[in-house]
Amino acid sequence: MPVDVYINFNGNCREAVEFYAEVFQTEEPQFMTFGEAPPDPDYSMPEEADDLIMHTRLVIEGSTVMFSDLLPSMPFEQGNNISLAVLSKDEAALRSYFSKLQEGGRVNMELQKTFWSNLYGSVTDKFGIEWQVSHDSEG
Repeated sequence: MPVDVYINFNGNCREAVEFYAEVFQTEEPQFMTFGEAPPDPDYSMPEEADDLIMHTRLVIEGSTVMFSDLLPSMPFEQGNNISLAVLSKDEAALRSYFSKLQEGGRVNMELQKTFWSNLYGSVTDKFGIEWQVSHDSEG
């Protein structure tokens, strides 16, 4: 099970990813914007987020690197905008990782079903490292 890097940007994700794709000669990135995401009745997306990148990824020399823009309401700090993403087909393992990582840390998003994953959550551990755990349903 690989651990992937997830990098957040402050509105310039598309530009950065297109640059990285050119630098590393990867396949052309596919972008999903916040405006393309299914609506959530519990959370209205601000209009200024519609064109921001919700998710994209590149495979660079065999490593998956994922990217997104932060929503306008989320604080951005350059240098503190990278998280680690653990993808696994083992939901029990994901629940265990999440439970242990939150001890002394902070839950950013509770484990839950999302439109992109059967189980997803985000937690910042006691050392200030953000971890995203996600069920890998591909394959």
